[in-house]
Amino acid sequence: MDDDDGTRPDDRNLVFLRRLVTVLTATMIFGVLTIVVLLVIRLQTPPSPSLPDGLTLPEGVTAEAVTFGRGWIAVVTGDGRILILDRTTGAVLQDVPVSLPR
Repeated sequence: MDDDDGTRPDDRNLVFLRRLVTVLTATMIFGVLTIVVLLVIRLQTPPSPSLPDGLTLPEGVTAEAVTFGRGWIAVVTGDGRILILDRTTGAVLQDVPVSLPR
C-alpha cells in the first residue's frame, strides 16, 4: 500500500488540506485588516458641510448637483441653471443660465 516515496495517499491529502487551510486563513486575515484600515480611513475624514436649514429652491426647480464654496453654495438645477446661494441665509445671490449643446 505504500507509494514509492514512502507516503500514503491519505498523508498527501492531509498536507494539501493543511496548506489550503493556511492559505485561506491568511486570505481572511488580510481581508479583515483591509476592512479595518478602510474603516479607519473613512471615519477620519471630516464630515461634509451641512446645508443651511433655510435653503429652499425656487418653485419647480430640482437640484442635480451641489457645490460648496467659502460663504456660498452652488446648486446645478435640472432646467439648465446654476444658482449661487448665500451659505448662511440661503438667499439666491446669482442665477447663471447654462446652455449646453445637446
